Amino acid sequence: MFFALKGERFDGNEFVRGALEQGCPYAVMDNKELYDASDARMILVDNVLVALQQVAAYHRREMGTTVIGITGTNGKTTTKELTNAVMSTTYDVLCTQGNLNNSIGVPLTVLGLKPEHEYAIVEMGASHPGDIKELVEVSQPDYGLITNVGKAHLLGFGSFEGVKRTKGELYDWLREHNGTAFVNRDNEHLQKMCAGLPEIEYGKPGQKGLLVEGEVLECNPFVKFRWRSGKGDWNTVQTNLIGAYNVDNALAAITVGLHFGVSERNASDAVANYKPQNNRSQLTETGRNHLVVDAYNANPTSMAAAIENFSMMKADNKMLILGDMRELGEVSEAEHRHIVELLKESGFTDVWLVGAEFAKAAAHSEYRLFSDVEAVNDALMGEPVNGKTILIKGSNSIGLTKTITNL
Repeated sequence: MFFALKGERFDGNEFVRGALEQGCPYAVMDNKELYDASDARMILVDNVLVALQQVAAYHRREMGTTVIGITGTNGKTTTKELTNAVMSTTYDVLCTQGNLNNSIGVPLTVLGLKPEHEYAIVEMGASHPGDIKELVEVSQPDYGLITNVGKAHLLGFGSFEGVKRTKGELYDWLREHNGTAFVNRDNEHLQKMCAGLPEIEYGKPGQKGLLVEGEVLECNPFVKFRWRSGKGDWNTVQTNLIGAYNVDNALAAITVGLHFGVSERNASDAVANYKPQNNRSQLTETGRNHLVVDAYNANPTSMAAAIENFSMMKADNKMLILGDMRELGEVSEAEHRHIVELLKESGFTDVWLVGAEFAKAAAHSEYRLFSDVEAVNDALMGEPVNGKTILIKGSNSIGLTKTITNL
């Protein structure tokens, strides 16, 4: 069935006739001028996207699969991938592919549910108020996990409070439908937001009532941590993840797995064997330099975490190439200044900052400033960099991954 969705540069309604001619049994459309009432294969609706979401919600109800919804400012994709790895050791799992976590991606994911699936893990992203509410009405989760709440997409949300309200729409759904939340005990924002919900908790050692407790052992450069459930034996896990902040993501995945009966050995092995993709905290060896590539996205919370983790890494000749954090609205300059101050406090001197926002925030610093990634590449071509360990992080639209071939 062809759904004639619209985009910024296309209108799917214009392709309905072609889809039918190529053998598609039905086409759902919302353009009355292109609709032919005499053709029973054309189905006219008020809004094709809404229709797609309604069909997906109906399919989800018909399947009756247990759904675990995951959202958060940072770490939701990694947590989703880790949770899928853990759960897939024991069950047949449907999981969001890539970053199909929006108003189109979520219904497409849900429509992939088949009778053999025992669990579904659905990632949900948001950049405006009401986004999560829209997506939970499609996925209808039985369980929910918010990784954290931070300062991201403030241009869309309006404020940090707006971020919390929107992410909290997952908790709102669970409250209204007798759901259960997996919650990080150490996150005070989430603790307040999930009030009144049945909770399954994880966090740092020494707290009562946790299903899973865990702590970082080392970051050199990959994270090694240990965890246990209750008063059981400690499990030590050497990961392929860079960033101490990823331990929370791993603990979340393990908590979900243990709740649903995955063995401790399988959970540990799944996390240990997981390798990140899509420029999320990836270690790349170029033959000339060691690169920590975390350039899929950036916001004040994730940028600060990446810098703090990089400062803890045992490595010589550290260098940072950081790009602007987009969609921060009126607080953008202040947040970029805060990052510049954090760099100074951390003792970093070899720092390249890319973009107009950093140019304003670091105008009086000793750091090198570049207007765009093309200017960075020009500098790298003229001044080759060798023998460095380099953190590369910025909003995806800055395009910092284009520097990798010159490093």
